Amino acid sequence: MSNPQEELLPPSAEDDELTLPRASINKIIKELVPTVRVANESRELILNCCSEFIHLISSEANEVCNLRNKKTINAEHVLEALERLGFTDYKQEAEAVLHDCKEVAAKRRRQSTRLENLGIPEEELLRQQQELFAKAREEQAREEQQQWMSMQAAAMIQKPPHADGSIASKPSEDDDDDDDDDY
Repeated sequence: MSNPQEELLPPSAEDDELTLPRASINKIIKELVPTVRVANESRELILNCCSEFIHLISSEANEVCNLRNKKTINAEHVLEALERLGFTDYKQEAEAVLHDCKEVAAKRRRQSTRLENLGIPEEELLRQQQELFAKAREEQAREEQQQWMSMQAAAMIQKPPHADGSIASKPSEDDDDDDDDDY
């Protein structure tokens, strides 16, 4: 017979992947009994009980699945497993959760098909998108050209024109090369 204290110990490395995340269990405990402190040993016991319960239900659901000559365990197999094991109260709650999950999944499907429900072919939507991109590029180019022209106008104001109408500019160092050639 095994020692009850050994059952409370954390699982060995090879069983580690078969347990539930401790953080999830701690969160559930905190939500259910927020004002009560729960000892680590009790948390481990709860974790082991949850894992064992899931193992029991999944094994029974697997048997139901095999009896029906199916290869995939589905929700109906799990619900029947709960009933066969005497957890009819859990079965009713599980059915309610299953119903909620199906509603959420259906809502997601409806949202993902909004594009298809527009009645506009994908090619037309792509053409409209390309047209919008082209308009945006033209607008961006106009804005950049306007900024460039504003900068040019500002530069013209800063440099006074010569009498002949040309714009005065600072002489560059290259313009003084004429005197350097005489050595």
